[in-house]
Amino acid sequence: MQLPTTDTLELREEGFALHITLNRPESRNAMSLQMTQDLRAVFTAIENSEDIRVVVLRGANGHFCAGGDIKDMAGARMRAAESGNDDAYAELNRAFGHMLTQVDHAPQVVVALLEGAVLGGGFGLACVSDVAIALESAQFGLPETSLGIIPAQIAPFVLQRIGMTQARRLALLGGRFNGSEAARLGIVHQVVADTYVLDSALTQTLGQIRKCAPAANRNTKALLHRVGCEPLESLLDDAAKLFAHAVASPEGAEGTMAFVQKRPAKWAE
Repeated sequence: MQLPTTDTLELREEGFALHITLNRPESRNAMSLQMTQDLRAVFTAIENSEDIRVVVLRGANGHFCAGGDIKDMAGARMRAAESGNDDAYAELNRAFGHMLTQVDHAPQVVVALLEGAVLGGGFGLACVSDVAIALESAQFGLPETSLGIIPAQIAPFVLQRIGMTQARRLALLGGRFNGSEAARLGIVHQVVADTYVLDSALTQTLGQIRKCAPAANRNTKALLHRVGCEPLESLLDDAAKLFAHAVASPEGAEGTMAFVQKRPAKWAE
């Protein structure tokens, strides 16, 4: 598998994990169009990889992502003025939504390590992770309405994460809150005191993921995404077939044998 060359990301493969660092520290890793495109290119490259089982997202220099890039918005404003319509704004905004959907549906387990600013677009990216671990001091928020704009591509993912009642409050007040409040709301799963403990929590999480069969994890994540989008009875019928296939698969046989023999499965070694 060949990873793409990127301008805004640092990529590091470590065993079964791909570490992606958002790397625009001069802007607190604000989400530019180029970063959006870089993330899409990376997730496209690893989509069918059996070697990469987890993706770790982090930001450079103590910040995750401070939201959308103001320079990109200014460029879109100039293009809109020249063309006489708002298509440039819509295209810029929609590109970010396509990226969120792609990360959300990635077959890998996506782990987000959240430090410093986790605002706007960064907040949205956190909401499409499978596992989110945050510093208590991290600052979360949806500041869009305070800037006279709306969290257009982010709002649906926030709602899926924490429900309508809390999503409305966060989006319509535009306030900021720390990691402990993010955990209370269900945005993150674990809150830690400092970066040392954050790294330790990541190590523990990767150890847990290693114990899970790769295909079983992929198929489980895909199944969970179908809940609420299809009629329940037909979904359960299909799930039963997927279960039968998993039991009869080499993974199922290995998992059962490892359990009986009281040893780690081969994928956990």
